[in-house]
Amino acid sequence: MSFSDRLRAYAYLIRLDKPIGTLLLLWPTLWALWLASSGIPDPQILLIFVVGTFLMRSAGCAMNDYADRDFDRYVQRTQGRSVTSGKISGKEAISVAVILALMAFLLTQPLNLYTKQLSVLALIVAFIYPFTKRFFAMPQAVLGIAFGFGIPMAYAAILNFIPLEAWILFIGNLFWAIAYDTAYAMVDREDDLRLGLRTSAITFGKYDVIAIGTSYAILFITQLWVAQLADLSNYFLVGWVMALGCAIYHMKLVATRKREECFLAFRHNNWLGGFLFFGIVLGLSLN
Repeated sequence: MSFSDRLRAYAYLIRLDKPIGTLLLLWPTLWALWLASSGIPDPQILLIFVVGTFLMRSAGCAMNDYADRDFDRYVQRTQGRSVTSGKISGKEAISVAVILALMAFLLTQPLNLYTKQLSVLALIVAFIYPFTKRFFAMPQAVLGIAFGFGIPMAYAAILNFIPLEAWILFIGNLFWAIAYDTAYAMVDREDDLRLGLRTSAITFGKYDVIAIGTSYAILFITQLWVAQLADLSNYFLVGWVMALGCAIYHMKLVATRKREECFLAFRHNNWLGGFLFFGIVLGLSLN
């Protein structure tokens, strides 16, 4: 394998070609940073969290490909991944994950002790998640915890404590992750059943669409609750309504239960998270 091919394999390992995962991890972190700082986050803290989000998502992808190396070869969508195709060894994938996670931890050094401690917990959850689909009926909930850790960390970094609104925001994000990752799991449901893996799409069964709709409902209710606690102006509702429109569109897509439509619904959640962030910015700046 040439040097350029090897670099390309590493790029695919950490999903440089698929930024959707980084964005789904970044949006709730940005919600929290803006809310905790009343709309004016410290530039250094903002940079640490943005770069840290990219590093942790990349580390998680490398660990995920190592964990799924014996399953990905049997799933058409994942057969070409770097580890299962043999372009990168399992040991190399683990090394990449550890190095990236260490870099993310080093980034937190300018932050307070509370945030550093939370970053260690975030790392543990991120590394455990890829293995949960072997024994846990709802691995998407673990993903939601991993993808929501930026919320309490952001509040801790800015306020040095975690208020009630942060935990409500965290719970809402947890259900958002269940919603979009269940749509994602619906894409591979037949393959996962054949391989004996567990996902929320399998656990919910024929109630998968209802479960996604319920999870979205909890997200939007918690967002309204947080807006009230944070004393956001009614301009917040502009972004909230736009995000709601996205959710309705997603529900129409997943109701078909077709692979392409479910995958499109998953990827389109980037817009939903962005619109909610837009609403938070408006609610804070036009108060």
